[in-house]
Amino acid sequence: MLVLTDTDALAGYCAAQRSADFVTVDTEFVRDTTYWPKLCLIQIAGPVEPAIIDPLAPGMDLTPLLDLFADTRVLKVFHAARQDLEIFYHLCGRLPEPVFDTQVAAMVCGFGEQASYEKLAGALANARIDKSARFTDWARRPLGRRELDYALSDVTHLRTVYVKLRSRLERNGRAEWLSEEMATLTNPATYNLDPENAWKRLKSRSRDRRYLAAIKALAGWREREAQRRDVPRNRVIRDEQLYDLAAQLPTTPDALGRTRGLNADVARGRIGKEILAEIEAVLALPKDSLPQAPKVDNAEAPQALLDLLKVLLKHKCEEHDIAQKLVANSADLEQIALDDNAEVAALTGWRRKIFGKDALALKRGDLALAAAGQRVKLVPLSAGGADLKS
Repeated sequence: MLVLTDTDALAGYCAAQRSADFVTVDTEFVRDTTYWPKLCLIQIAGPVEPAIIDPLAPGMDLTPLLDLFADTRVLKVFHAARQDLEIFYHLCGRLPEPVFDTQVAAMVCGFGEQASYEKLAGALANARIDKSARFTDWARRPLGRRELDYALSDVTHLRTVYVKLRSRLERNGRAEWLSEEMATLTNPATYNLDPENAWKRLKSRSRDRRYLAAIKALAGWREREAQRRDVPRNRVIRDEQLYDLAAQLPTTPDALGRTRGLNADVARGRIGKEILAEIEAVLALPKDSLPQAPKVDNAEAPQALLDLLKVLLKHKCEEHDIAQKLVANSADLEQIALDDNAEVAALTGWRRKIFGKDALALKRGDLALAAAGQRVKLVPLSAGGADLKS
């Protein structure tokens, strides 16, 4: 087993991978007590020998690996890549390029919703993954042979999984479908944790504009503080406390200290002063500078239409052997039921071709669903649906 613990050895290994068509990559990390994930291991498998890279080894510089990830001649293959990509984006401000995600490819190829690595390794590589080490504390040193074997198995069988999925994509002509999904996954905006957008993750309890301004300001302050201290958001202040502060808008340390979960010491310390400064700035905002409450559409899609769209979605995904989640979710169906021009992925690109077009025809009454034995049949009802297939 090759375990790389110094920069020179890493540079040599990465140089040898520059001639490879692809490498498979996985990481092990911990995030229980930090804002940013703490990278503990990197596993990589080229065509000859897999390796484990120890980023916690004294003096280890990951630049050779990051340079390999930037080499567009070598494809980087991950399984469920999002968290891995977030780690590398935080490390160097750029994403590996190009990238292939076997979990997304598996959904495109009919392996169901969020196909696990164990499932794919068993189905495509005839391998059985021992998951007994999955809850290892990866920051602990030294790691035992069992833990290292487990970590390495996440990239060795992935090579076979990738080759077989790529072959399926070529046979069924769905490589373009996967490319659309990878464009989102490899968009840097996906991993840009801008504090100014932190409030969008919260569920506002009021439509009052000053309340919304306070939520935005306080959530941004909390995000900056969490990033600066590298601690989870709720270690700074919990969501419930943010809601209370935005509703009460305390202006003195005494009033702040009466907020649930805070005390007099916190209220009079640095944290308290910064919270009060944010509130003071919110209270000083003129009315025309306050954020507008989002428009609420109280219209409800007819349940019968939603049920028909769900049947159509299931039928189409079974027909094309693709995971439903990749095409549309319940919220998408509700929007389609209410608006022919809904801004949902199901009405664009390849999704429109296999589902969205028929969904709109069903909604207009140009298409009906009927039972044909054990199958669902699509029945055109007008000239507008004449080109639809059953």
